Amino acid sequence: MMKLKIKTGDTVKIIAGEEKGKEGKVLRVDREKNRAIVEGLNLVKKHTKPNAQNPQGGIVEKEASIHISNLALIDPKTKKTTRVGIEERDGKKVRISKKSNVVI
Repeated sequence: MMKLKIKTGDTVKIIAGEEKGKEGKVLRVDREKNRAIVEGLNLVKKHTKPNAQNPQGGIVEKEASIHISNLALIDPKTKKTTRVGIEERDGKKVRISKKSNVVI
């Protein structure tokens, strides 16, 4: 597994695919598959059987995962997409924005 530069809670922009140009917050990251789930984006319809939580059953819309390569982190300072660098500051490794050089 490689080190990912996008983490849960980051605001990202989708740079490729059907949802290109949309922004959202990362809900979960799957490091083994290099995929992330973004809040409210890449929705798919899932057919569910009736169960205790959903006695009616039916069709439910939920977020599907998106490959990390199709996401770009949004710089909190400039509100534009940026690449991520890793530096050591005060004895700790931190993620920094390549555009504004601010700790993310």
